[in-house]
Parts: sequence; C-alpha cells; structure tokens
Amino acid sequence: MTQSINRTALFNASCLALITTAFTFAIRAGILPQLGEEFGLSAEQLGFINSMWFLGFPISMILGGLFYHTIGPKVIMNIAFISHTIGILLTIFAGGYTTLLISTLFIGFGNGCTEAACNPMIADMYTGVKMNKMLNRFHMWFPGGIVLGSLISKFMTDFGFGWEAQIWIMMVPTIAYAVLFFGKAFPKPSVEGATSVSSNFKAMISPLYIFLFICMAITAITEFGTQQWANVVLDSSGASGMLILALTTGVMAVGRFFAGPVVGKLGQTGVLLGGAIFATIGIYMFSVVTGPMAYVAAVIFAVGVCYFWPVMVGAVAQRVPLSGALGMSIIGGVGMFSTAIWQPVIGSWIDSARASNVAAGLSGTDLELATGQETLLKLTMFPSVLIVLFIILFIWQKNVKVNAAEAH
Repeated sequence: MTQSINRTALFNASCLALITTAFTFAIRAGILPQLGEEFGLSAEQLGFINSMWFLGFPISMILGGLFYHTIGPKVIMNIAFISHTIGILLTIFAGGYTTLLISTLFIGFGNGCTEAACNPMIADMYTGVKMNKMLNRFHMWFPGGIVLGSLISKFMTDFGFGWEAQIWIMMVPTIAYAVLFFGKAFPKPSVEGATSVSSNFKAMISPLYIFLFICMAITAITEFGTQQWANVVLDSSGASGMLILALTTGVMAVGRFFAGPVVGKLGQTGVLLGGAIFATIGIYMFSVVTGPMAYVAAVIFAVGVCYFWPVMVGAVAQRVPLSGALGMSIIGGVGMFSTAIWQPVIGSWIDSARASNVAAGLSGTDLELATGQETLLKLTMFPSVLIVLFIILFIWQKNVKVNAAEAH
C-alpha cells in the first residue's frame, strides 16, 4: 500500500493548494481599493469582508481536524476545491457587499481545509527531520505565494487590468492542484491511537500541548501583527511598505526551503528559541530605524519568524502525536484566532500613541512615524515573552525522545 502512494505528487499538489491560499490573501488585498470604488464600500465594510477570510479559515481547520481520520484528506481537499471555486466565482460575479462577504467566507473555508488536510497528510508521509523539512517546504509556499501574488496584482493593476481578471488568476493554481490530486492514493494515519477523537482530546489536555497552544498564539501575533502594522508604519520612515512586505516574505520562503538542515542541526526547540531572539531584535529595529536600515530590520525579522508556524505544527506532530490531525488543526486555528483577537488591541495602542503625540505637538509624517514606532516597540513584548517560554521548552524537552526525530 505504501508503494502505491505517490508522495511527490501529493506534496506538489499540497504546495499548489497553499499557493492558492496565498493568492487569495495577496491578490484580494491588492484589489481592495478597486472593490471599494466599484461597489461604493466604506473602509469598515472592506474590513468586514477581509475578516471573513480569517473567520472561514479556523472554522474549516477545526472541522477538518475533527473529521480527518473519518473522511480522510482526499475528501477534505475535494471540499477545499469546491469552496475555492465557489468563492472565486462568487467574487467575480459579485453584485455588492453581501455577495463579497459570502464569497470571502467560502475562500477562507477552502484555505482552512487545505491546512487541515495537508499538514497531517505530510506528517503521515514523512518522519523525523525529514517531516520537519517537508512541512517547512510546504509552508514556504504561503510567503512565496504572497510575493508572487502581490507582484501579479501590482503588474496587472499597473497595466490597467480590472479586478475580475486578477481574481481569475486564482483559478490557475486551484485547477492545477485539483488535477494533480485526482486519482491519487492518500496515506493512512500513521498513529493508531490518533484515530480516536477521545484520544485526541486526552492528548490535548496534556501540559505539553497546552504549553505549545499558548506559544502558538504568541508566535502568530508576533508574525502577522508585526507584518500588518510595520508595512503601514514604515511608509512614513523613508522605506517602502510594499518592498518591506516582499522582502520579508521572500526571506521567509527561502528560509523554509532550507529548513531541513537548520532543524536537523538545532532541533525544533533550538530553532524556536533562536527565532524568538531574531524576531525581538528585528521588531526593535523597526521601532528605532528609518530609511534603508528598515530593510535590514526586515531581513532579521523574517529570519526570526520564518520557522515559527511550520515548526510549531511539526512539534505537535512529533511531541504530542496522539493529538492527531485535530491537534494540528487546533494549533493552526489558535494562530488565526489570536491574530484576529489582538488586532483591535494593537489598534488601540496606535490610537493612544497618536493622541499623546498630537498633544506633544507632532503632525504629518513626524506624527505617523512616532506613533508607529511607539506601537512597534510595544510589539517587542510578544517575542520577548517567547524567548522565556522557548528557554523553558528547550530545557523541558532537552532529553525527551520524540517520534523518529534526531534532535531535541
């Protein structure tokens, strides 16, 4: 049975599905101004449309994790294809605000299905350092796809292509992954006890899983919170926010491609601890530098966060294997929920900093720069906490044997 599974084809199809996810993130962001203008939408309404992406994602991840061992990754990816297709077509033929809300929810649901199916499937196809390497190479295509999608959207917008044409581009990787998955045999779950939902929940109330759950919430907001706000802030510092985004995601993609030797040398806990240190330095630099040095900060920050998401998922797969696909999906879901929860908090920090800087007599670019840098300085709190948590994890897990892993 093992010989009938084409791991290369399944892995490549998974990467194409994640590129679809990245395109929906990048291209939809690129066409927001056009959508707002065509349909007369306010910024608040555009914000609610975007929120549907983050709502659909964790919902389907958790549902996919619950039913992974019952219906398998093949069925979940069929649902992903249907959801992506419906969401894309509804967007193209949208008649207004309500249709855009529904279409984005479908797309977010399809994106979550992709993570729910592909993460445990890759963990079932590979073991040890190889599994960490392949999970990182899979997740490489989210930042890599964002770079590609952002450039495509910018190119098409600059050359006068409408938003509908840009949305059609999303169908290219969607059809490609469906074709590549078609007719393939999928792997069976490799952990016997993980087929029981009760076993999953029992494993998930273990101290280690709860600890990883907390760490994932903080790693996610460190990555996504900083990226979202830094891009806006740095436009006032003499650096290009779009170039910062491209540089950051580009470095993350390259880093994840070469994750195998890095994780093999340092181990999961070593990589996570090193990432927290680099992320703290990078965010702090964002809060104090201007001009070209912001690009240096972007590289350091990207090195820090690039391994967080895939290595956290890999840590659950190897260190809490009986949590199964559900445990991996819950970990991914908490990352998305954490990002959503902290956004208004970070926004309130910006409002407070702006008010105090206005009172101090600042205005224009000086006001925006001071406000943003003050907020970014507060964001260093997250990776600083992670340094402490990952030191604890490093010591805790130093001599613990994990599933076919070679490093602590």
